[in-house]
Amino acid sequence: MLEEVNSNFDRRANHLLRLIQLCGGCVPLHSLQFQVSNSVIQTLLDRELVQVQNTGCGFLLEIAEDF
Repeated sequence: MLEEVNSNFDRRANHLLRLIQLCGGCVPLHSLQFQVSNSVIQTLLDRELVQVQNTGCGFLLEIAEDF
């Protein structure tokens, strides 16, 4: 059962990465708050696959340059 939860979580994280790639590499963070759980975003940040950029008018979630 735990393995199924982890695979579902990884699937959602991969889906978010794919979404960001399809949107040109960055998306406004506020647009994801209702679609994606904060834990998925935090996991990608911890794995250093994405980064948050402060634009002065809001925050962008973008794919890390190393990725």
